[in-house]
Amino acid sequence: MNILLAKSAGFCFGVNKAVDTVNRLLDNGEQVSTLGPIIHNPQAVAQFERRGVRIVESPGETPENAVLVIRSHGVSHDVYDEIEKSGVEMCDATCPYVSKIHRIVSRESKDGAIVIIAGNEGHPEVTGIRGHCLGKSLVISSQEELALLFENNEINQNDKIIMVSQTTFNKSKWEKCVEIAKKLYTNLIIFDTICNATAQRQSEAIALAKLSDLMVIVGGRESSNTAKLREVCSEHCPTVLIETADELTSSMFNGVNKVGITAGASTPADIIKEVL
Repeated sequence: MNILLAKSAGFCFGVNKAVDTVNRLLDNGEQVSTLGPIIHNPQAVAQFERRGVRIVESPGETPENAVLVIRSHGVSHDVYDEIEKSGVEMCDATCPYVSKIHRIVSRESKDGAIVIIAGNEGHPEVTGIRGHCLGKSLVISSQEELALLFENNEINQNDKIIMVSQTTFNKSKWEKCVEIAKKLYTNLIIFDTICNATAQRQSEAIALAKLSDLMVIVGGRESSNTAKLREVCSEHCPTVLIETADELTSSMFNGVNKVGITAGASTPADIIKEVL
């Protein structure tokens, strides 16, 4: 059986930065808490928990003398205010690409713009982006939902409008949304905020899927970018998502001559190696 591994499988820059931040603090003897799981990979999170890292849901839950790490997904402006008021020591590991979106929506909404965000409602990154909007913001996950905004008159045609995307949004869906949005709204400014690593990862995964009889996606089931990889690959060949090698079964490979493997941006290298 021929096994093809995507070049870009595994940690992206933002996740690597967040994981390195926690490891550095632990190596320096600090007590560490993270605001939510540091990354969407249960195996990596469990490994940190064994080293004493505690997950908290709000800054107020941070133990005394612990450093609170903001994960790569980022947080809303209100959370930063809460941290400042609480006096908790903070280390910000927000992905720079996410921070850039925060600056864009803050600046443009301060200038009166309505913000359309292409992403998954409720995802931590999207929640954080909305928390930097100073006015109205709306979340859409498809071109159909975008068209519904127009049909339901959610936005006045004369309003200033901007559109951004979650960094891990499906590239193909984003391009369709952009095409529709340009036709619907004349006062629209588009910021393409899908990160390069996501676009490259999805592009490589699609190319592999077209060559393969089966695609194996390795990553956390709560990971947005991992789910997107499964989504884009399943359009071209049978696709399975696994978190660890333990989930592999021989029956998956019946009649398979070529198998493609890729992994989400929060999947550790040792897990990918074990799957291989």
